[in-house]
Amino acid sequence: MPVVSTPYPPGTPCWVDLMAPDLQAAIDFYRDLFGWQGEKGSEEFGGYAMMSLNGKPVAGIGPAMAVDGNPPPPTVWTTYLSTDDADATATKVTANGGTLLFPVMDVGTVGRMFPAVDPTGAVFGVWQPVDFGGAEIVNEAGAVIWNELNTTDVKAAAAFYRASLGIEFVPMPDMPEYHELQVQGRTVGGAQGLGNFPPGTPAHWATYFAVDDTDSVVDAAVRADATLLAPPADTPVGRIAGLKDPQGGIFMVIKPKPFEAG
Repeated sequence: MPVVSTPYPPGTPCWVDLMAPDLQAAIDFYRDLFGWQGEKGSEEFGGYAMMSLNGKPVAGIGPAMAVDGNPPPPTVWTTYLSTDDADATATKVTANGGTLLFPVMDVGTVGRMFPAVDPTGAVFGVWQPVDFGGAEIVNEAGAVIWNELNTTDVKAAAAFYRASLGIEFVPMPDMPEYHELQVQGRTVGGAQGLGNFPPGTPAHWATYFAVDDTDSVVDAAVRADATLLAPPADTPVGRIAGLKDPQGGIFMVIKPKPFEAG
């Protein structure tokens, strides 16, 4: 269902956000592209903007700030995986070959989180909800519809995410090189190797946003100075395109084909 009213089971992608050098420009770009509402937030959280669709949160946009003398983070969309205990998950992440980018931290009263890198080099976040559980609208135009791990080593990634977050990698019967990510028997995302990507592409989590018309959204994004990375193409699951926003954030858009819920 598009509206999420129950907690995300541990291991499920529950939120995405973007860190951008020019916060207001990023807010304006995505607000115009996807019909989001939202504005720069309080200084207490660095201006982090909670973007909403039909009055419900769908994604975050924050400022890319240097911390402790380190360079600012790259402009990327980050996928957050839900947990009911961030500290215990952090311990599992490091025990299974992952690296914490920052220690577990409180985010006001809304939750606890940490960013990490899996053993294949893909960056992800972990979110423990307190007052905020994550996206409240998914799988409809303007909201996240799919989170996908693209990795240098599917076998190593599968072992890591299973041990750290309880995520199972299940090969698709008609496309065994592609894996469904499953939590408690329910598909929550996908994973694949980097064979279809340009040489040198690093491991990463990709964010797919649903749209009503892939071609018109691509045209609007390009007019707003985005770069087209993968032109619209029909696939078994829908019409997909890849874009890079004006500040370098890469994301996917898809007009999904109708499907029957299992």
